[in-house]
This record gives sequence, C-alpha cells and structure tokens, in this order.
Amino acid sequence: MRITRRHGLGLLAILVSVVIFIVPFVFILLTALKDKKEASLRAFSWPTSFHFWDNLIQVIQARDYMLLTAFVNSAILTVASVTLLVVLGAMVGFVLQRRPSAWTPIANFLILAGLIIPPAVVPTIWVLQGVGLFKTLHGMILIEVAYGLSFTVLLFRAFVATIPRELDEAATIDGAGPLKLFFLIILPLLKPVVVTVIVVQSVAIFNDFTNPLYYLPGKQNVTVQLTLYNFQSMFDTSYNLLFMNILLITIPPLIVFLFFNRQIVAGMTAGAVKG
Repeated sequence: MRITRRHGLGLLAILVSVVIFIVPFVFILLTALKDKKEASLRAFSWPTSFHFWDNLIQVIQARDYMLLTAFVNSAILTVASVTLLVVLGAMVGFVLQRRPSAWTPIANFLILAGLIIPPAVVPTIWVLQGVGLFKTLHGMILIEVAYGLSFTVLLFRAFVATIPRELDEAATIDGAGPLKLFFLIILPLLKPVVVTVIVVQSVAIFNDFTNPLYYLPGKQNVTVQLTLYNFQSMFDTSYNLLFMNILLITIPPLIVFLFFNRQIVAGMTAGAVKG
C-alpha cells in the first residue's frame, strides 16, 4: 500500500511538473515556428508550415542586431555581478561566522532587512544619478550585487559554520594571514555553495527584467529581457518573432539548470545535512 501511494505521488509530481514547465515551453516552441498570421491566433496547435529560420534571422537582425548587443551586455552584467557576489558573500559570511563582534547584530539586521524590505526605485535612481552611475553597466552591476548579497551571505554563513575551527587554528599556527586563510583554506571548501550561488544568481540576473528597465535605459545598454519590446507595440504584435525571441533567451538558463540542478540542491542543503 505504501509503495503504491509513493508511486502515485511520484506520478502526480511528474504530471504537475509537465503542466507547469513542459507545456509552456512547448507552446513557446510551436508559436516560434509559425508565421505571423498563424501565430497571432495564439493557439496550441501544430504549425501548418515551418518558419524557424525566417523568424530566427528576423529576430537577430531586428533593430541593427540589438539581440546580439543585449546578449553581450547581459553576459558582462551576469559574470561581473556573480563574481562580486561570490567573493563578497563568502568573505562576509566567513567573518560573521568566525569573527563575531559588537557589529555582528547590526550586520545581521541589515542582512535580514535586505531580504525583507522591498527596494525603493526612485531613491535608488537619485543615488545613481548623484554618483554618475545611472544608465551604466557599472551601476547596474552594483544594483544586482546589492539585491542579491543578503541571500548569498546567509548561504555562505550557514556552510562556514560546518567547517571545523581547527582548520583556522592550524593555518594560523603555520603562519597564514587572514587573506591566505580565507582564499587558500576556507574558500576551496565552499565549492558546493559557490556552485549554487553561481547558478542561482546567474539565472536570476540573466533573466532580470525590472531592474534593467528602471536603472539601465537606453538602446546601447539593453539586456536580453528588454529585447522583448522589439516585437510589441500598442497596435500590433508579431507573436512569431516575440516567441522566437523568448525561446532564444530561455535556452541559456534552461541549459544551466539541466546540467547543474544536482549541484544546486547539494549546495542549498549542504549546511543543513552537515550540521
């Protein structure tokens, strides 16, 4: 009876996953293969004729190859932001866990505030304008780091707690300074969490729509999510090109999740399992 119930729950989970994830992706793919007239019907149906290459070329060439520029901008934004998140998150998590002080409660409050309090868009724009970083990739990188740092610090701090303090003491006795201790001893042990942060934050930043919309306006600074506006207007929408664009910008995060899903789960649960 228990085995039957377990198999039933497993089958139900598979069906729910198919409905939530597979069906929408198939709809995107089918619509991207249609011509403009057929795609405008927005029906879940097999295309009467295939226009994959025509739609693909039109999407890539739209507005002077804006999609290619957007991929470059998103790649720079994602790599730089995730690199800073890993380094800063690991260092802050290590210090908070290993070097508690009078400032620790304040730091903990700020970290929780970063998770709970929603961002204020207009004051943030004022700050960026004041320091000359509005409408720049540098400013957008700092925004992504600021918004993702609290979650990253909590992950690293939980995992650092599972590392024996004897390693710190042994490295210190051998003459290792704080930086050498962190980068040569502690950071290599944080690999499961590092992989988790890289994958989760990369997908989140690459797929971010609202923050670049607010803080990174302008054609030269466009990111992949903002290219969806290329095929929409008040009076007309090319659904075949729109869904081809969606398909192109969905594939990279999908590949990342398919190849690194086990590492994500391992990193998220590593602290709890070892603790």
